[in-house]
Amino acid sequence: MSHLEAAATAPTDPRGSSVGDVVRAYVAVTKPRIVELLLVTTLPAMIVAERGLPPAGLILATLLGGTLGAGSANAFNSIIERDSDALMQRTSRRPLPNHAISTRAAVLFASILAVVSFVVTTLWVNLLTAALILAANAFYVLVYTAYLKPRTVQNIVIGGAAGCVPVLAGWSAVTGELSLTAWLMFAVVFLWTPPHFWALAIRYREDYAAASIPMLPVVAGTLETTRQIIGYTVLMVVFTLALGLVAEAGVVYLVVALLLGARFVQLALRLHRAGLATDDPGDSALHAEAMATFRYSIGYLGLVLFALAAGVVF
Repeated sequence: MSHLEAAATAPTDPRGSSVGDVVRAYVAVTKPRIVELLLVTTLPAMIVAERGLPPAGLILATLLGGTLGAGSANAFNSIIERDSDALMQRTSRRPLPNHAISTRAAVLFASILAVVSFVVTTLWVNLLTAALILAANAFYVLVYTAYLKPRTVQNIVIGGAAGCVPVLAGWSAVTGELSLTAWLMFAVVFLWTPPHFWALAIRYREDYAAASIPMLPVVAGTLETTRQIIGYTVLMVVFTLALGLVAEAGVVYLVVALLLGARFVQLALRLHRAGLATDDPGDSALHAEAMATFRYSIGYLGLVLFALAAGVVF
């Protein structure tokens, strides 16, 4: 769908929408599914740092601050990308390209979320955690969204660092500092991000091409992308095992991490073979394998980190 077509088919007057529609639009602009994934990495980090379950109040304050901060960053991301979102079939119905809320209202909303996130986290958690959340969100918006994403094929590799900070925030919320274990958890999420995102980019390669976004499948092709997915996945599995040893998570965790990682590698290899079998980046079998890898990656990250937490506690 072109930008003009998106504009023509979208409602142009948000005042004509019901209260429920407006509320749903504001929620949608924060990209709640991404926020959920970030929270899934925060809680295990808190449990590992405590080597048990932290106080409920601290958990709630940390997750609330992280939710508001991530929602703010995602809203700013939506504001910056509203024109390119209108060019992509997958994103053309998001609130801003669909004119469900105005750009000015979205900017105000995102700004309020950022301020409240910092205040809540500073008052009820600690300043280090608040600063980490704020820095990660600034990096995501200014470095990744505004600069890297439209300019370089390494956008998700470098910019993905922002999505790794929740494990650091969870750790610092409990301890007030950062340790080797926290940084190894950061490394696992960092290495997980390219296979996770590039699998989705293979499926929606035509969308990214239409919006002139230089994602790896668009610039380098499917086979180079799948080769890099395999490389990052193998390295990620190695780091999950190193993490278990440093955190003293026990043998059961190491076995679980190895099995979960082996399945991830298997899916990455299947995706590569699907790429070898066709010259068509729009091939349905290729897309099916890409989405299978992408969906598995979502569950994989949470399972590995909660397995780590369980191994440390029990």
